[in-house]
Amino acid sequence: MVGLSQLPVVRDVRAKIAADLFAKVAGEEGPERAERVHFTEGPRWFGDDRPIRQVHADASMFVGGLRALLLQSLHPLAMAGVAGHSGYRGDPWGRLARTSHFLAVTTFGAADDAEAMIAKIRAIHEKVRGNAPDGRPYAASDPHLLKWVHLAEVDSFLLAHQRYGAQPLDEAGRDGYVSDTARVAEALGVIDAPRSYAEMRAQLESYRPELVGSHEARAAARFMLFQPPLPLAMRAPYGALAATAVGLLPRWARWPLRLPYLPVTEATVVRLAGNTIVGGIRWAMVPPAQRAAELRANRAS
Repeated sequence: MVGLSQLPVVRDVRAKIAADLFAKVAGEEGPERAERVHFTEGPRWFGDDRPIRQVHADASMFVGGLRALLLQSLHPLAMAGVAGHSGYRGDPWGRLARTSHFLAVTTFGAADDAEAMIAKIRAIHEKVRGNAPDGRPYAASDPHLLKWVHLAEVDSFLLAHQRYGAQPLDEAGRDGYVSDTARVAEALGVIDAPRSYAEMRAQLESYRPELVGSHEARAAARFMLFQPPLPLAMRAPYGALAATAVGLLPRWARWPLRLPYLPVTEATVVRLAGNTIVGGIRWAMVPPAQRAAELRANRAS
């Protein structure tokens, strides 16, 4: 008996969803980049068995990435840099593609490519300087700000994976993931990146006195959650994704961004929506290495 997933109409729908997701996340250069990441010969920073590969290949990254952006916006100097230099409003999908490419290269790519990517990002950071609305200077190369961005990402990616990932990590796996990400963070300029889950949580907590809900942060949250440049057909799935990301934010982060805290709804309706949307993305997604292999085969035929 042919399984439902093997029916032509189901395969076509799955392929269409996968192609749309890949185009949004990876951009126009996605196919060529994927092939280079997965088929360039040479040593990698991380072996196939490392937790960073498990987490960064999972569909829960869609939730974790949005949660990380919301959390990062609470640091006024980090938010000033984003507002002044990232172009997130004019080209949000371009920014997403650049971020996903960075994660792909440093997690799965050849060591030489990872080092070249790090050098490129560090050069960009050196040019990102200015003054926040309160007059304080900021620099993207500041190790203290770099660490905040790193901590918010690691906490968000890991929390989303533990809640919605296909195979949540055990305690050793969580520590291993934080340790893996420290290699990338310190290559970027972070000083004393955490090597364990407990260290990561303690360092994240130490930033609390610096965090505020600035006008820029609230505007960014409204744009990301309620005004994404998406066709009408994608608004409902994205709304479920956005609600899931907000549901993973700590209570103390909600009011500064003017976001609601609804524990009963989040534990029931939002949790179900999160499982549904992440499960749907996982069903549609083709593993990156398989996608690159298919693209290479198609060009050869």
